[in-house]
Amino acid sequence: MSAKKVGLISLGCSKNLVDSEVMLGLLGQKGCEFTKDASDAEIMVINTCAFIEDSKKESIDTILEIAELKKTGKLKKLVVTGCLAQRYKAELETEMPEIDHLVGTGEFQHIADFVAPANALPVAKSRVGKPSYVYDYATPRISTLPKHTAYVKIAEGCSRTCSFCIIPKLRGPGRSRSISSIVQEVQNLCQSGTKEIHLIAQDLTAYGLDRDDGATLESLLRELRGIDGLLWIRLMYNYPMYFTDSLIQLIAESPNICNYLDMPLQHIDSSLLLTMRRKIDEQATRQLLRDIRSGIPNVTLRTTLIVGFPGETKVQFEKLYDFVEENEFDRLGVFTYSQEEGTGAGMMKNQVSQRVKNQRRDKIMKLQQKISMRKNQHWVGENVRVLIDREVRQKDQTIFLGRTEGQALDIDGQVFISHQNAKVGEFTDTKITSATEYDLYADAFTS
Repeated sequence: MSAKKVGLISLGCSKNLVDSEVMLGLLGQKGCEFTKDASDAEIMVINTCAFIEDSKKESIDTILEIAELKKTGKLKKLVVTGCLAQRYKAELETEMPEIDHLVGTGEFQHIADFVAPANALPVAKSRVGKPSYVYDYATPRISTLPKHTAYVKIAEGCSRTCSFCIIPKLRGPGRSRSISSIVQEVQNLCQSGTKEIHLIAQDLTAYGLDRDDGATLESLLRELRGIDGLLWIRLMYNYPMYFTDSLIQLIAESPNICNYLDMPLQHIDSSLLLTMRRKIDEQATRQLLRDIRSGIPNVTLRTTLIVGFPGETKVQFEKLYDFVEENEFDRLGVFTYSQEEGTGAGMMKNQVSQRVKNQRRDKIMKLQQKISMRKNQHWVGENVRVLIDREVRQKDQTIFLGRTEGQALDIDGQVFISHQNAKVGEFTDTKITSATEYDLYADAFTS
């Protein structure tokens, strides 16, 4: 019997991508053959996102698009996994008969039962339960990224109760992996050529709080920074809670922990932060930013904000705008508040109109473009170390695309390098020659 030809589409965040890579690994163990061409697949798996309205729409549109291949292509089975399946199991079963199976966020370890069952016995339509699963270093995983970089998910779920967020209901409570499991995974990756890891979780700084073995983000980092071949450790999704002075010092004194922090702040107005249930106020936020900038030289700070949260007044928005102008974040993204059923904020009556939300988002992003341009212009003439991610052919020359220590994979800008001796997966010393709002351009002088 020939191997089943399987395609997989991963939507949403990097945390979802790790789940997709684990599913690929599990299916690979069962002898599945993979294809990137959906029209050539016998079975398609769509790992969905349902965090906000836009992500739900993208997931549904993707399902409907792929379902058409049942009519025109080789497709025999469509399996939908992830957050949309977890959140809307009953609705999807009733309203989308194109879907053959639904697999929840805590059940993807059973993906082979739906894609490549050991026998011909029929399997259940759905497997969606209370999320409790956390993958381990021994779990097979097929990377979809270049081998020099990888995401490592150190915890699953979230125990916070932010009033705007549905993630705890989709992913379950916070569940931290053991330090030994994470260290073993990173060691395995580095032995295979990985030089950079992005540590990810729904809430990185809450790592270990659910465990009784004393694990903390600091103790994990002390173990990871000594691994041979690991040159960049990047910390993503650092909520301001539990971000301590000793963690700041550890980052500053560790050469291979990047001076880069992704820290979603959401807002600066204390009354809105209280309604958001963020458990931090304006004064503590401002003090933390001062401590980080004074304690970590040349730190790159990235944040995300929410505009149009229920009840946000013009005065509160202007305070947020002034906060962005004063602090000049290196990277910044703005979400318009998405009213989600099942959340505390979703039930509030004082919702802000979409028109006003869009105007507020655009105003801050216009400001941030000026800030980003100014900050990037400061790099012109500087010598910078760049990790080369890929090469592309443009007209008659090869262009290499890479990242500095201050640029995370996929969400930040890139460095464009014209140099024939650069090599994908290696570090190259460059001199920045020009800049735009988001990208840098450079000549490589050594490789």
